[in-house]
Amino acid sequence: MKKNIYYKIRVIAAVCAAILTIAAFGGIFYGVKILDLQFGALLQRIFIDFSITALILTAVILAATFIFGRLYCSVLCPFGILQELISVFKKKNSGMQKNFYFKYIIAAVIFGTLAGGTAYLLRLAEPYTYFGSAFSLSAIGIAAVLIIVCMVIFKDRFFCTNICPVGTVLGLVSKISVNKIYLQKDACTSCEVCANVCPSGCINPKEKSVCNETCVKCLKCLNVCPKNAVKYGAAPKEEIKFSPKRRRLIFAASAAAVFAVSAKAGAVIKKTISRNFSDVILPPGALNEERFANKCLNCNLCVKICPTKIIKKSDGKYGAVSIDYSKGFCDFTCGDCAAACPAGALKKLSLAQKQRTRIAMIAPPAVKCDEAVDACPTQALTKNGEDKPFFSASKCIGCATCKSKSPETNIQIYGVKNQKTL
Repeated sequence: MKKNIYYKIRVIAAVCAAILTIAAFGGIFYGVKILDLQFGALLQRIFIDFSITALILTAVILAATFIFGRLYCSVLCPFGILQELISVFKKKNSGMQKNFYFKYIIAAVIFGTLAGGTAYLLRLAEPYTYFGSAFSLSAIGIAAVLIIVCMVIFKDRFFCTNICPVGTVLGLVSKISVNKIYLQKDACTSCEVCANVCPSGCINPKEKSVCNETCVKCLKCLNVCPKNAVKYGAAPKEEIKFSPKRRRLIFAASAAAVFAVSAKAGAVIKKTISRNFSDVILPPGALNEERFANKCLNCNLCVKICPTKIIKKSDGKYGAVSIDYSKGFCDFTCGDCAAACPAGALKKLSLAQKQRTRIAMIAPPAVKCDEAVDACPTQALTKNGEDKPFFSASKCIGCATCKSKSPETNIQIYGVKNQKTL
């Protein structure tokens, strides 16, 4: 059977996005900022540290969803693409899925705490964060992928349709989208072929209806209908229905109330988790401990792309990534981590700005050798008139190059509460 042109375009776009995502997390290529289009990270940048760029990109994604439906979930979301790859090995999908209203409560809690000032809960549910964590071999990420594999095997894309907070928000927009998947009732024979390939279980062949809220627009159904009765486009007027049932109104009111309560809880969580970030060294652009603790999504992209591998994953002691100078030093000529961070947890810095940003300090009495002096890229370490090492605190950015290049083992480096541009 000839492949539908819409399906071809969708698959090509998804493959390109997957290649760019894998290349980014693999530290191979990050020229095209594909991860800057992740919806959860964009909302985080808007709520916690307002960004005009993030607001514009969010508006673009919402507008695209309003026009085309939930294509985001089958084109741009790394976890969505991963689930589609897993489903290739299934001969038949599980059939109709119930649309559980509890997902609105989940979304209200997560985005409510985000509005309160912390991404703590978002990083436990954001799909691209799971993908990045798994790619960097984080235990949480690997566990999440294994759970998703089992879920896809038994319940197809249940995570996308009834758990994912990003999917919930985009689903509400997709429900009123201009272009929908619908069944041409006079041509449909209710053969269930389309329903058998639908990964989100949104097609009801008996009633000849499609739930476009949960439909992830994989467009597979367009290729299999023997009568060409499955259509994608502006739906007939009889397909456009809006009937706010009592139960839905109750859930909507409940979700709004939960959102408000969660926003207040988020403010409390924000202050609580920041206390765990005492004396930790953070990557350039983190600015301060409290801000970074509440903004980092633990996608671990910075961990993967760091050339000297000093950025470590969250280990339970700290809630976000941090720097471990036992692994090496912060390369003075590199600004990849700040440039790549899609969540805005690391402020975008030019290389010149990064080279003037103090992220730590050394303990000057410990520096005695020439190797440390020669290695210092900012000339914070020089030699005085007696040809002895001299330390200028006003020039030190705490990159640990001196510690890494010195044969001495007693050079101490400690974090700073607030990063400063010299």
